[in-house]
Amino acid sequence: MDPRTNPYAPGAGTLPPELSGRDEIIERVSIQLDRCKNGLAFRGFLLVGLRGVGKTVLLSRLAQDTEANGFTVVSIETPERRSLPALLIPSLRTALIRLNLISAANDLGKKTLRALGGFVSAMKVKYQDIEFGLDLGNEPGIADSGDLENDLVSLFVEIGRTAKAKNSALVLFIDEIQYIEEAQFAALIMALHKCTQLQLPVALVGAGLPQLVGQAGRAKSYAERLFEYPEIGPLTADAAMTALTAPAHRKNVSFEAEALKEILEKTKCYPYFLQEWGKHSWQCANKSPITKQDAETATMLAISELDGSFFRVRFDRLTPSEKKYLRAMAELGSGPHRSGDIAHILQKDVQAVAPTRANLISKGMIYSPSHGDNGFTVPLFDGYMKRVMPTLN
Repeated sequence: MDPRTNPYAPGAGTLPPELSGRDEIIERVSIQLDRCKNGLAFRGFLLVGLRGVGKTVLLSRLAQDTEANGFTVVSIETPERRSLPALLIPSLRTALIRLNLISAANDLGKKTLRALGGFVSAMKVKYQDIEFGLDLGNEPGIADSGDLENDLVSLFVEIGRTAKAKNSALVLFIDEIQYIEEAQFAALIMALHKCTQLQLPVALVGAGLPQLVGQAGRAKSYAERLFEYPEIGPLTADAAMTALTAPAHRKNVSFEAEALKEILEKTKCYPYFLQEWGKHSWQCANKSPITKQDAETATMLAISELDGSFFRVRFDRLTPSEKKYLRAMAELGSGPHRSGDIAHILQKDVQAVAPTRANLISKGMIYSPSHGDNGFTVPLFDGYMKRVMPTLN
């Protein structure tokens, strides 16, 4: 069928044509943010899940809805090896300018901008990756000590007071939050906690890999009470079918039941893979309905494309010892697997491969669902490892 009208949208954070199966979490976040704006007790959200479950897409949708409802939104993606201040400063300036455009409390808004200026000056001394060149002035004694925990608390309190005076709320949407260094993450949690204690409208909705839950707890023990941690997983079979069939239906195209069964089985109902299989099924089909044979051909094409891009870019970041560790995991299946079992496959002691395991967790390739267990953060990666490394050696 015509590729120009293909409705499916596989991509990094690309909004799918049908965001299926996420209505409950969207409503939960909306309720908590409304409570935040109205000065009531609330909790932030840290969405956790594997690669390919649609966390980035969901976070983007939540940010769009939140901004449409009159909140002041800051959206950030956290790359590896960037400091939190370097990520926050430009976005917070933009947010404060938006707040200052609201008619009330202009003086307070200008004071908060100066507090941000002091924060910039203080943080530039400590973090070398800050490239903010504008002079915002400073507000002596507020957020300018050079201590990140204290300064971020002071800055967020000023921002919260400004937002409250404008009958608004500031909501931070931070993706890949597991890459924030632990001490900096602790400072962020502490600043949000202070705003909660003072009933100031500043909230965080973040997303990250499953290890984020443990990271938050290690950073600040009270983080478990400050946030909800909804697990974003694969879709239910019904939601997965809707994600496939609804976009096609709008183009007057349908799927045979056996075609849907083939796609759901191969994708395990992971949203990103559904988009890949949907795209290729469309392109394989000559006409409606899309058949099981179309879906089977799409499986071969989708796996080939994933091997050359989605899986390959992650594989290429690995050292030889890390590749061998993952190949040993794949030998055992999709997981999770005990560290001892992986070490046994490698014919090494657990302690000998512990540094490799730690590096893989740091790189976001594996996570530990419980003590001593290891799981792939990328669904279907065990199959890829067997294809790219047919034998362990």
